[in-house]
Amino acid sequence: MTVTPPAARSDAPAWAGRFASLPVLQQVAAGLPAMPAAMQRMGQAVLAHPFRAATLNIDEFAGEVAVSIATANRFARALNFAGYPQFRAELARGFEAILAPVESLRSNLRQATGTQQAMVASLRETLANLEHTLQALQHQPCEQAVSLIAEADQVLTLGWGSSAYLAGVLQHELEPLCSRVGSLAQAGGPSHAARQLVKRGPRDLLIALAFPRYVEDTIALTRLARERGVKVLALTDEPSSPLVPLADVTLYAHVDRQVAPTSNATVLALLEALVAALAHRTEGAVQRAEEMARGVLPWLQVDPGRVR
Repeated sequence: MTVTPPAARSDAPAWAGRFASLPVLQQVAAGLPAMPAAMQRMGQAVLAHPFRAATLNIDEFAGEVAVSIATANRFARALNFAGYPQFRAELARGFEAILAPVESLRSNLRQATGTQQAMVASLRETLANLEHTLQALQHQPCEQAVSLIAEADQVLTLGWGSSAYLAGVLQHELEPLCSRVGSLAQAGGPSHAARQLVKRGPRDLLIALAFPRYVEDTIALTRLARERGVKVLALTDEPSSPLVPLADVTLYAHVDRQVAPTSNATVLALLEALVAALAHRTEGAVQRAEEMARGVLPWLQVDPGRVR
């Protein structure tokens, strides 16, 4: 595969422009006009495909751009780096959050272990996450979070990536306790979610879920909700999360995991804890649950001999 410079192609990744603010890419753009043609081709390819340039070694990327390794090193030295490896290391720093789970997986898989040992290690990791989340909960605004849900006219859940499934689970769990609740993580995609949000206002609540690696659509739609005056309850992993500045109230889950970006099990436990707290707060929770049970009864298998 040969990477064609952006001047000669129109299919550069749509996300490439999002990283144009990285200082090293700004340095490339500023130095490009004074470079010879081959080095310009190298720089144009870096600007069009920064993630690929950050993850491929010098042989691979130079081969794709159809320049020599010597040209790649001269390109890096023209930007005041010792060589291309140093340039690539600086570029990769801008993608640390994206690459961290990949590096974690690579490191984890280097350790020889059996199937059972791998499963035990994963379960212990989940237990540690739950313990961290439990300890931190005493310092979090749990009462305010439950109040936001209880007092909202309409509750909407939002998440993309793996958080889309979790948003759906939360919507399902809230059904017996909330008069109006829905999930924006539906087949219509972000544009459908935006159409729903523009109809909402200050008496409504958006529960937004975002965990590493944060999905841009979640942040953009949460920002739209704030612009409409919708209250926001954020469920995320740490104060540096891009959701936090947009939220009225934030709850945190500890989500470290060696073989994936996020521990969904920990998030699910936090969702169930939130719903349990809401049930204790909701007047007539038992009656609502009974009505829900009667409504779904025709679709449930009944086992008279089973007692729970």
